[in-house]
Amino acid sequence: MIRIGNASGFYGDRFTAWREMLDGGELDVLTGDYLAELTMLILGRDRLRDPDLGYAKTFLRQLETCLGTALDRGVRIVTNAGGLNPAGLAAAIERLAGRLELPVKVGYVEGDAIQRPDALTANAYLGAFGIAACLDGGADVVVTGRVTDASLVVGPAIARYGWGRDDLDQLAGATVAGHLVECGAQVTGGNFSFFTELPDGGHRPGFPIAEVHPDGSTVLTKHPGTGGAVTVETVTAQLLYEVGGPAYLGPDVVTRLDTVTLRPDGPDRVRVSGVRGTPPPPTLKVGVNNLGGFRNSMTFVLCGLDIEAKAALVRGQVEEAVGKDGLEFVLARTDHPDATDTEAASALLHAHLRDGDRGRAGRAFSAAAVELALASYPGCTLTTLPGDATPYGVFTADTVPQDAVAHVAVLPSGERVPIAPPPTTGSQEPVAQQNPTTGVTSSPRTRRGALGELIGARSGDKGGDANLGVWARSDAGYAWLRGWLTVERLVELLPETAPLTVQRYELPNLRAVNFVIEGLLGAGVAASTRFDPQAKALGELLRARIVDLPSDVPSGVAA
Repeated sequence: MIRIGNASGFYGDRFTAWREMLDGGELDVLTGDYLAELTMLILGRDRLRDPDLGYAKTFLRQLETCLGTALDRGVRIVTNAGGLNPAGLAAAIERLAGRLELPVKVGYVEGDAIQRPDALTANAYLGAFGIAACLDGGADVVVTGRVTDASLVVGPAIARYGWGRDDLDQLAGATVAGHLVECGAQVTGGNFSFFTELPDGGHRPGFPIAEVHPDGSTVLTKHPGTGGAVTVETVTAQLLYEVGGPAYLGPDVVTRLDTVTLRPDGPDRVRVSGVRGTPPPPTLKVGVNNLGGFRNSMTFVLCGLDIEAKAALVRGQVEEAVGKDGLEFVLARTDHPDATDTEAASALLHAHLRDGDRGRAGRAFSAAAVELALASYPGCTLTTLPGDATPYGVFTADTVPQDAVAHVAVLPSGERVPIAPPPTTGSQEPVAQQNPTTGVTSSPRTRRGALGELIGARSGDKGGDANLGVWARSDAGYAWLRGWLTVERLVELLPETAPLTVQRYELPNLRAVNFVIEGLLGAGVAASTRFDPQAKALGELLRARIVDLPSDVPSGVAA
């Protein structure tokens, strides 16, 4: 097997994780994922200020603390921290190694940048064969730009086992392994619905390791003595994160998530097997970021009686001061009747303004809000100070033909190796929405309780869409969940989804159902004014709803 660890799930993750993973036990490869859709926007703005930037600067500081250790122990490093400038980061690593007097061989992957004159950034999601070529070329460190997150694991597995384009099941198995570790501690107990059941209460989960075998099967684990846990449920939670239908599209393979089997394999060990793959699509996904304009927000505290009338007064006053265009008001009824303290008696009125004019969205708006302090509703106060507007981005997804991208591996020797597109691709039949009309929809005896007593959930963002994966803790729970939680029921429980298109997919192997809610996040995370702009808490909102639970399905640990 090849032991592939992960030390970063996003730009800003635990700084010391690289050191912890290298010191914690044996590894062959250590990966770091830094690129989210929002991160590409941040790096694009960095590069506008300085063309030599465009990569995750934090990675260099992390590498400085542990590059020598990695070289001494023969641990190879693979990261997408190159962002918009993988060649620039590769050169910076070589300068760092020179200063530290360390002999390092650096390779990098390029070709993801797509020429879009009207876009701030446009990058295709490349596959794993460029990473494998750099490792085959002797690289100690491989830097990429925009590749799929899973490719950071798939590439080293290809290099170890010599898989080819036709080894679809193996590629699919490694893709699942990569998807599981890409978000760092999220698979070892981080953000876990049942965190109170973890040995350390979820205090400081360790980072994950994927032991990938020649047949593509994997054991998920972590270093001994680290926090959190690796269980079938923590792995299920991450497997459901930011996915759509059962066919998980990638540049090298389409991974069938409905074939994944999870089994315990000892303490803090879960075996992932049975994964099947089919030929990849003929196109690559392209993430496009544009600057959408400027935004600003002010929040009013409305305390006590007449909350709706107070909110209406503020709305009219702000609209009169700055005009209605681009204004959005959200009233959060956080107030409680007959409260004994101010905070419990207060609601929050969030006023958002988006505009192409920085001046209007800036001080003109925030000052107009502050000027109401002595001239509006009784008890008027704000939680925000007047400030300038900030730019925001709009994310959209596009596609390009696989053969339209010049995927290149630049080896440590300087040799440039073109990576050919897959010779065989397949068209993907759209999966019909699975909304059962038969099955267990009710139980003869019910009790009132929180839905989260029987299910776990994990939710997240994909551009302007959100996904919400839920899993049952027992076979009996899944038999009930599958028939009960229809699209109509979800809309009833989460009313904000009512005007949107909701797709529903079943994953029986995982005792899970996944929903994709189209357009919930508007123009994407950077442009969203939603209280939970990345839909991270959507699953916990669903779990908190009080419903009629079947009395014959026990709550508690999985069975």
